[in-house]
Amino acid sequence: MNVLEPMVELGRGLWTVMKQVLFNPVVTVQYPEQKREVRPRFRGRHVLKRYENGLEKCIGCSLCAAACPADAIFVEASENTDEKRFSPGERYASTYEINMLRCIYCGFCEDACPTEAIVLGDNYELSFTNRRDAIYPKEMLLEAVPSANMTTPQAVDANVFTRSVPEMKDPQD
Repeated sequence: MNVLEPMVELGRGLWTVMKQVLFNPVVTVQYPEQKREVRPRFRGRHVLKRYENGLEKCIGCSLCAAACPADAIFVEASENTDEKRFSPGERYASTYEINMLRCIYCGFCEDACPTEAIVLGDNYELSFTNRRDAIYPKEMLLEAVPSANMTTPQAVDANVFTRSVPEMKDPQD
């Protein structure tokens, strides 16, 4: 082994580091002040969606809970009435909880939902101080209503909502 060989390798390594420092831009993000853009396919915190009229999209079918491989979702359904309507159709989710410590953010719940009620959003700021805070109830998951008069439950006219899934339109190119 040549005596100069370790010195040459050290010089090559230092040259690589100097190229990175001098010629490549800095990619450090000052996190709390600057939020980084997430990728389009990123799966973050869950959100329960609403229709434009303020009704909840979740009909309490529990398909998301059945599809969840981590068993992180609990759904309990109740019956809708015209005096107290939470969602279109016969049922709504009276209890909807997601245990964020168990969730693996696979997106199976999103795929299984027939009404596209559950969506994995782009919020990645999840922190808990105890295990109970990691269980997100329905109130924390529901998105905000467009206006104050659209909160649920709503009183509606009889026989207005006969379907739990809205009529699909023909796709247009």
